[in-house]
Amino acid sequence: MEAKHLWKQQIKQLLLEVEQQAILKENDLFVIGCSTSEIIGEKIGTAGGIEVAEVLFEPLQAFANRHKVHLAFQGCEHINRAITMERKTQLFYRLPEVSVIPVVRAGGSMSAYAYTQFQDPVVVEHVQAHAGIDIGQTLIGMQLQPVAVPIRVSTKQIGGAVVTIAKTRPKLIGGERAFYG
Repeated sequence: MEAKHLWKQQIKQLLLEVEQQAILKENDLFVIGCSTSEIIGEKIGTAGGIEVAEVLFEPLQAFANRHKVHLAFQGCEHINRAITMERKTQLFYRLPEVSVIPVVRAGGSMSAYAYTQFQDPVVVEHVQAHAGIDIGQTLIGMQLQPVAVPIRVSTKQIGGAVVTIAKTRPKLIGGERAFYG
């Protein structure tokens, strides 16, 4: 099976399992961290490409549309892991815009590709997403709300990249006499 076809099948299966385990609400923020280098079997940040990002973007966008959630793509360390999103998402969450445009060698291929595909792209410094997918150990934890809960799926990798998925939940506060809904 051609690698690109396999990657597309892997992301679709992974998203199906996320749908089954994460209760996403309309307007939730869903962050994606992705090393296209790791997907093709290389060290993170060394060999990625737009053609890999292109394969993954359509299923991710379809997932977001189906669940009415906002996609946010984490850039690489060269732009301090800033987040690419639609301007309507930035305005909805009242996030300050930063001045950078992600490109393949400074921002990462996935974030750079998303920037070209969004209708009105912007970049923000950080978010507190409700859930997310980390493809290739890009460390999206800094972009999640404080209490992250792992989602276990059968798809452990996309290409050569390890996949980690998390949803978040509100903090439990109040101690032993508190009640939680």
